[in-house]
Amino acid sequence: MKKKIKIKIKINGKLSLIDDKTKLSVLIKNLKIPLKKVAIEMNNKIIDKKRLNKIYLKKNDKIEIVHFIGGG
Repeated sequence: MKKKIKIKIKINGKLSLIDDKTKLSVLIKNLKIPLKKVAIEMNNKIIDKKRLNKIYLKKNDKIEIVHFIGGG
């Protein structure tokens, strides 16, 4: 059986260990983040939510997830 390789990424400034070849969509789902209420930035670029399933995370990626808050 092949051993899963773990890679280090940063999510909102905190170091996290995830499985290598994890899709960004899987990470968001595992974190239970409501997609309608957030913006996702990866390595200083805003990510189009339609592409989440096509993006594989790599070692040292930096993910920032910003929640929208209503009010005035």
